[in-house]
Formats: sequence, structure tokens, C-alpha cells
Amino acid sequence: MRVGVLALQGGYAAHAALLRALGHEVVLVRAADHADGLDGLVLPGGESSAQLRLLDAELEAALHAHVRAGLPVLATCAGLVLAATRVAPSQRAFGWLDVDVERNGWGRQLHSAEARADDGTPLTLIRAPRIRRVGSGVEVMRSLRGEPVLVRAGRVVGATFHPELDGDPWLHIEAFTSR
Repeated sequence: MRVGVLALQGGYAAHAALLRALGHEVVLVRAADHADGLDGLVLPGGESSAQLRLLDAELEAALHAHVRAGLPVLATCAGLVLAATRVAPSQRAFGWLDVDVERNGWGRQLHSAEARADDGTPLTLIRAPRIRRVGSGVEVMRSLRGEPVLVRAGRVVGATFHPELDGDPWLHIEAFTSR
């Protein structure tokens, strides 16, 4: 599978390394033509407002086309913020997942932590967004103390945490397996 990782800013290298270890061809996506022919896409953590500033109109259009084509997307941390419908504090978002998120909702850098989801899944939370509302077409896949931390709508998966840092590729396998 040929998987693109948005590589404008943030933690794209860890996703790329994990995907390569799983046998995927990885494309670091920095321009619209880099998105041609992808089978999957990762929007990594980092700083969502910085990623928006670095994203040109052509590349953004290519990302939207990927989602419209029904191809899989894994959006983690800042990537989830980009994929959300609404963001607080207010900023532009893509609207791929019918969720409202609060940037840094689980706390600032000082509050970054490792935790366990309600089912025991390890979570690495780094300035993690908090999902404040989940739309009716969105499945909650994991929660932390009853609050959603992993959601899916169709082929778009959004995580408030950093699965690429947890040492277990389960979510990358799940996101890029045909449904």
C-alpha cells in the first residue's frame, strides 16, 4: 500500500517509520502532486494552526479529493483538529469527521502524559485535543474515562493521542485495512 504522510510540520517522521516497518511505501506529502496515486493518508500531530498556514490551496484540494474518493485517512492529534467539523478556540478545519474538538483540551505541554484507554489500550497524550461532541454518523472506537479519544466515520479515523509513539502498530494496521 502507498501511504502518504502530510509532512509540512509536526511528527510525520514517526508515522513514516512505522508505516515503512509495516511494509508500506511511504510518500512524504508536501505538495499537491505528492498526493497522486496514494492508497492512504496520515495527518500527523504537530501544531494544527502552523500546518494550516503551510498548506497551499492546491495541496488542500488534493487532500479533500483523497477523502471524497473514499480512501483511508488516519488523523492523529493535530491531524484530528484539522479533520474535525468545529474547533475551539475557533480555527478553520476540513470537516471530514463530524466532531467538535477543543485544542489542547487534555492540557498543555506540561500535562502531556501516558494513560490507558478504558479498554486498556496505551495512549500517549501530548497537548492532546479533546473531543467535545460526536456526530450521529461517528463511531467511538476508544474512550478515556468515558470520553472519546478515538473515532471513525467511514474511512476517516481520528485519534486524540499519538499511536505512532506507543510501540504497537495496531491503529495503523486498523486504519489501512480494507473495510
